Amino acid sequence: METGQRESEEPEEVKQCDPSLPDSHNQAGCEDSEALPYHRTAAVLGESIPDGDQTEEEEEEEEGAGTQTDELEETSVTEGQRSSSLDPEGDPEEKAERDGTLNRESELPEPSGNGEEPEGDACVAPKAGELSDSGSTDNTLEDSGEFTETCPVAVLAGAAEELGSGVSEPGTPPLSHRDEDVTAESWRGHRKHVFVLSEAGKPIYSRYGNEEALSSTMGVMMALVSFVQSGDNLIRSIYSEDHKVVFMQQGPLVLVSVSQSRQSEQQLRQELQYVYYQIISMLTQASVTRIFERKKNYDLRRLLAGSEKILDGLLDLVDTDPSFLLSAVRCLPLASSLRDSLSQTLQKAITPNLVFSILIAKSQLLAIVQEKAVIEDARLEPADLHLLLNLIGASSAFQAGEIWTPICLPLFNPDGYFYAYISYLDPPQCTVCLLLLSTDKEAFYSVAECKRKIEDGVRAQNALRAVEEARAYSVTQVGVPDLRHFMYKPFDVPENHKQLTQFTSPEMEAPYSTKEERERLFDLYRYLHSCIHSATRPLKLLYHVAEKETLLAWVTSKFELYTCFSPLVTKASAINAITKLLRWIKKEEERLFIRYPPKYSTTPNPSKSSWGGKGGSDRQETTENGFLSLP
Repeated sequence: METGQRESEEPEEVKQCDPSLPDSHNQAGCEDSEALPYHRTAAVLGESIPDGDQTEEEEEEEEGAGTQTDELEETSVTEGQRSSSLDPEGDPEEKAERDGTLNRESELPEPSGNGEEPEGDACVAPKAGELSDSGSTDNTLEDSGEFTETCPVAVLAGAAEELGSGVSEPGTPPLSHRDEDVTAESWRGHRKHVFVLSEAGKPIYSRYGNEEALSSTMGVMMALVSFVQSGDNLIRSIYSEDHKVVFMQQGPLVLVSVSQSRQSEQQLRQELQYVYYQIISMLTQASVTRIFERKKNYDLRRLLAGSEKILDGLLDLVDTDPSFLLSAVRCLPLASSLRDSLSQTLQKAITPNLVFSILIAKSQLLAIVQEKAVIEDARLEPADLHLLLNLIGASSAFQAGEIWTPICLPLFNPDGYFYAYISYLDPPQCTVCLLLLSTDKEAFYSVAECKRKIEDGVRAQNALRAVEEARAYSVTQVGVPDLRHFMYKPFDVPENHKQLTQFTSPEMEAPYSTKEERERLFDLYRYLHSCIHSATRPLKLLYHVAEKETLLAWVTSKFELYTCFSPLVTKASAINAITKLLRWIKKEEERLFIRYPPKYSTTPNPSKSSWGGKGGSDRQETTENGFLSLP
């Protein structure tokens, strides 16, 4: 058992804001949304049903539940400038005092309807989960078992399963995963298990099997954590002959990975970090912390009901997509002229408080444009974009029309929400997805108008057909004999450029056509990566001869590269082949990468705007872009 000395942490003074709570000044306007078309409706979670449609029983439930909600969802902002970027009207705390509470908005699937819902296609979530700033929260929460509001993203995921996958209950994961017998050998035989539980030992999530059936197992895990903590230590990992158990504690949540794979402890911990980020993206870190401060044995599954599919999809991607291993984003190979034209279209379609405009195709980045003032303070990290891509791919509900939902980007600001507009530009194929992120919860219609402009611009260029025809390139195009596959990541550019970290790799071809062979190659890449990034003995060059192939990993000040060759290639031959490969990448980098992401300004003077941007945002960019330069 490996333990590390616990570090003392002093609480940090933070400002409080409520980005997820109903705004009393705006409720009337939201209630009028019942006359709008279904997919254009910005329904509000936690907002009360109009008085004329309420029953006496509902009113009584709301009186009891109304004192619970605002306190639980109150979020804290840890960085002044990032806080202001999520609330462009001023200080979040002052705004909360001035306007009351803020509401969360989400496009929800059409309800079944029992006569008590608003007329038309508008959908309003139940009142039972509404939160309050009332001082009675301390008492009512401890005694209440009725808090059942789910996050809007989880609602969407659950509804998609109910409507599109044939599952009878919303949010019910596939039977092969969720209903496995945890006493069977098949359950024990999985390569990797992931568990999430609270400090009180309450089950929250399990990759395989039902959480209730695993409550005793998770209790033992929490007992191990608590036992080591009692000695002022922190449990990190346990090694056995063929298993590796990795623990990670984030606030009130404990995440555990039990693996039989060749992954290093660092890689397993990174995967657990992604699972934590995905949970935070739906609830915010401040909300989770406050919930467990008020009630340590709270069952977080009440808020995450329906999100199991999102977490399952994330873990599937982590096991197959090298983006997570490299902490980088893959761009769809595309002619630079077409990509620039798409970026200019995004640049022209802007509205106040629009922060990011992103085009995604085939789960790869197509184009991205960002607000100048925001790029002065922070950037969109690859992990945040990975969470967005997983969210969009995990649910078919996002293919139904125009979705407006709150989403937290944990690495940008773990304590506040953006408001995401998600819509596909090419239904019913649903290949090209538009993602617009705003800080204004009331901006649905102005952001939707941006989408109309982008859609018109894309169609005028006939760009959709070109994007649909774009394909991953073959390794044979490189022209290097015996090269079977590679992964190339140019190192990040200087901080003042704030470029999104990217990588490129060809599609996997024979002999890696089967799932088993692709998994085996990915395991070899993981091994090379763990050696290159070893905490005790990092390497710069590693030549590895495997049973069926030869691999070479190389890291320099300009790039990180992993290559796979046929088994008889020598080290000298591999290095010569890499020189040719690097020249080919240099020649094709305009097509493979987004070198200079365009920027726009939605404010008259970004340097003095509420984004907190520093002066000089219009300066000329003269720094090198960090990509490989060859003589």
